[in-house]
Amino acid sequence: MEQETTYWHLPGICYFGMINHILFDAMKKHPGMFRDNCKIGSVYGTFPGAIWNGGRNIIDGFSSKGETERVIRSYNASKIPVRFTWTNVLLKDVHVYDAYCNMIMNVGNNGMNQVLVNSPVLEEYIRKNYPDYKIISSTTKRILSTDKLLDELNKDYFLVVLDYDLNHDEKVIEKLLPYADKIEILVNETCQAHCPQRVNHYREISKHQLEFDTRIQFPCTDHDPDKRTFKGCMKRPSFMSNEDVDAYVKKGFKNFKIVGRGEGMAFYLDSLLYYLVKPDNRDFIRRYITDMLGKMGVVIQRENEAKRASFPRR
Repeated sequence: MEQETTYWHLPGICYFGMINHILFDAMKKHPGMFRDNCKIGSVYGTFPGAIWNGGRNIIDGFSSKGETERVIRSYNASKIPVRFTWTNVLLKDVHVYDAYCNMIMNVGNNGMNQVLVNSPVLEEYIRKNYPDYKIISSTTKRILSTDKLLDELNKDYFLVVLDYDLNHDEKVIEKLLPYADKIEILVNETCQAHCPQRVNHYREISKHQLEFDTRIQFPCTDHDPDKRTFKGCMKRPSFMSNEDVDAYVKKGFKNFKIVGRGEGMAFYLDSLLYYLVKPDNRDFIRRYITDMLGKMGVVIQRENEAKRASFPRR
């Protein structure tokens, strides 16, 4: 029996742009080395300086219209949707008219691309002004109630991203089976289980993004740097092993999200190799990607996976 197609949603529209495109090239040249019937469902993230951005990452700087067009076109040309993380939790009516964010939306308004939403104000604005975008309910909503989650799944969303604390809750998963193909699962979350500061973290990041302030000092209660590596992530209760993924695919789930926007390139590469590449081929694909990055002047700092890679920003 042919394995069901799985769709993988990858981070880093801009920040991981080089590694993403090298990965796509490797998947075309060596398809037999990758997970059977896997496809890239989207690449998510944002452009520097967009105030609608949310989550746990402040993205500073700016992108010109020409650069924005080039980046979006580079993904769409490979039939891969770009998904904007418009999940700032503090947006008010005035913010939806931001010229820069609307420029980005207009550039990507071709019927292929997607948005992650949290704010009802922004969601309403996007539905009215950009109806061709697929709208996805963000995990930043932290919906943990089964009843509220079912309500969310019955709304007009393309997908609903499951809160990572529910990944292995068998009672909840059982109730979600009728909606399995509408659910996206975070497979490699680095945050601690039932993090008491997660909602506050979203709010603080949202505030600093609105104020273009990158000096945030958020008091995380889980300081162990080893837990920010991929090996550390594998020890988290929410971690989804490949065996877990296969079991969920058999239940009807097909959308899986790789976390990594706030992590370094070493963490991201390890995640890609683990989930997308067959075990016997991981060394080859690692060398393929690192060699190509090396030709572009990109060095992955393996000595400290908790730090970002050293390479030029766009």
